[in-house]
Amino acid sequence: MTYILLTNPACSTCRNGLALLQEKGIEPTLRKYMNATEQLSEEELRDIAKKLGNVRPHDFSRPKNISAEGLDPEMSDDELFAAMANNPKFIQRPILIKGDEARLGRPIEKMLELL
Repeated sequence: MTYILLTNPACSTCRNGLALLQEKGIEPTLRKYMNATEQLSEEELRDIAKKLGNVRPHDFSRPKNISAEGLDPEMSDDELFAAMANNPKFIQRPILIKGDEARLGRPIEKMLELL
């Protein structure tokens, strides 16, 4: 089974999460979503929300980053999906995807539920 890790290499939690997966023999495909060429679309973010268990975008957003940009972290789901697609630093990380399931790596050990 293919694993995809949504990651930001500048993030220590992402690096630690990748190391944990590698310790378990998993070499996921890395999606560096902060790179302009790898950013997530609104549709992809909606799909990730479903894979996380039909959660709201608020459940995998970074409210402090949203507030720092002068936006309301309690905006509507549609507004937040659009904001996350336009500004990837609003997305919580890392997220491990396996097929139709995903886990937010907070703490990183949560990703092990997909192994």
